[in-house]
Amino acid sequence: MEQSYKPNVIWVFGDQLRAQAIGYNGDPNVSTPNIDNLARLGVNFTHAVAGFPLCCPFRGSLLTSLYPHNCVPGHEYPMSPDHKTIAHAFNDHGYDTAYFGKWHVDGYREHNMKDYGYQDPHNKGRAATHIVKPGRRGGFKLWVGYDNNNSQWDTIVHGGRGEETKQWRLEGYETDALTDMVIDYLRERQDGQPFFTVLSVQPPHDPYVAPVEFAKNHTPAVIKLRENVPNVTTVREKVKRDLAGYYAQIENLDYNLGRLRAALSETGLAENTHIIFFSDHGDMHGSHGQYKKTLPYAESMNIPFIIGGEMARYNGRLNGLCDAPLNHVDIAPTTLGLCDIPIPEWMTGTDYSHYRLKGREAMEEPDSAYLQCVIPTGHGDSIDKPYRGIVTKDGYKYVCFEGVPWMLYDLNNDPYEQMNLAHNLKYKALRDRLNERLKRWVDETGDDFILPEYT
Repeated sequence: MEQSYKPNVIWVFGDQLRAQAIGYNGDPNVSTPNIDNLARLGVNFTHAVAGFPLCCPFRGSLLTSLYPHNCVPGHEYPMSPDHKTIAHAFNDHGYDTAYFGKWHVDGYREHNMKDYGYQDPHNKGRAATHIVKPGRRGGFKLWVGYDNNNSQWDTIVHGGRGEETKQWRLEGYETDALTDMVIDYLRERQDGQPFFTVLSVQPPHDPYVAPVEFAKNHTPAVIKLRENVPNVTTVREKVKRDLAGYYAQIENLDYNLGRLRAALSETGLAENTHIIFFSDHGDMHGSHGQYKKTLPYAESMNIPFIIGGEMARYNGRLNGLCDAPLNHVDIAPTTLGLCDIPIPEWMTGTDYSHYRLKGREAMEEPDSAYLQCVIPTGHGDSIDKPYRGIVTKDGYKYVCFEGVPWMLYDLNNDPYEQMNLAHNLKYKALRDRLNERLKRWVDETGDDFILPEYT
């Protein structure tokens, strides 16, 4: 097969996969040989975060490199079709662009919002059957997916090339079936045209169910919990049940990553393809007595982010660990940088591709990542107030509610975030310094948030 001189890129990402829950990052409960191998042959960004740890805002920022308050500010808010995305940038440079799986930026509201205080005129039933119109698919030339679906054994997709809107139900488990589609796409790449392809799957999002061949390997009784899960019987019992399914889902995702890599080798594409593996946010799973997402604790906010692939075996590729404070807005610029495509002016993130490619000129890098909860979801197991915060490269996390400090953690000495220093006058100078840095983030991003004032 004739190979293009331009590298290909595949994004592979799950939903609610926290950074701590892969073998390479030290979780004793899970076996992820394919993810681990990708990390060993690539760059593992150990401090990557979801700056707004919630599906829709993260995905809006992922696609546009705009912060959530300028793009998708909350759950089930639509991304404007006027926003340019990473697909437009790849299209402009001769790439085929394809998206498979969960989208969740079309603004469809699955639940009738009268439950949260007002009638929702947009609710018409299950989000899985909602059609995302061709003009709202982010510029991808081939798009097959769904806006949202929380039923991994009953996944309905739609789309196609251009204006196609054919709809059908996938056979079997979602991650397996969507991976099949991406593999078929790879096998059809015969013309040498470079491609940017996305595989976006719902697992390991709840409900925590997986195919039996993976589920049989995990039982609640042997699950080892993180140190910051409180010694409360009801919490620990629930978390162990959930985690048994969660780890089975992750091992299924790992298996499918292996299938994808095998297909790249089979088609002769492996040596010219970057694989970027990540997640849209994490899952608390009982840490600090909390569940699911939106909180700025590490279990919810920290995500895996690995740039790898067979290209790592050749000169000019770097591997190892990287402590850059990579955020959701940085993923698109970094991806374009891997392909030597200029970063569009409308993107606001940082290109970190030089950690993967030798000789690549580095952009000026921020000293921290900006954290936000712009519009709370109103759901249970979700923070009920807006917040802003930062996590710094030198190991501090500082988060505020409007006008009030909330969290201050020394992550170097307290990685499980169990000692809150925000209201301890011994750390006033540190708190004031971080508050000033946070203020600059608010100002520089055009955000609107009232921070505490200290004297």
